[in-house]
Amino acid sequence: QVQLVESGGGLVQAGGTLRLSCAASGSIFSIGDVGWYRQAPGKQRELVAASTWGTNTNYADSVKGRFTISRDNAKNTVYLQMNSLKPEDTAVYYCNVALGYLGDTYFSPRGNYWGQGTQVTVSS
Repeated sequence: QVQLVESGGGLVQAGGTLRLSCAASGSIFSIGDVGWYRQAPGKQRELVAASTWGTNTNYADSVKGRFTISRDNAKNTVYLQMNSLKPEDTAVYYCNVALGYLGDTYFSPRGNYWGQGTQVTVSS
C-alpha cells in the first residue's frame, strides 16, 4: 500500500524557516512529477511549487525567491524549503506525487498520490 508521509510543519515566527518533507513508501516505483499545494482556511487549495521528473521547477509568484522544491530520488522523498516565511504563508501544506517508472530520459506514471497534509503557522 502506497503511503506519502509528510513532516516538518509547525509554528514559526515571521522571517523564519521550515523544511517540509514528503516520503513515499510501499511502492516499487519512483517519484516523477511533484507538486506542493497549500490550503488556508476559507480558501481554495493552491499550487505553490512544482517539479517535473526532469527537475524543471516552477513557483507561485507569492513564494518565488523564498521557497525551493527539491528531491532525493534515492530516498523517494521530496522537500519544500521555506525561507523568509510570512503570516500569509499560514496554511495546511500537501504534497502531490506521481509515482512510476523513472528513467534517464522518460517517466511513465503509474499512480498519483496525496500526502496527509502538514500545518504551517507563521506568527507575526
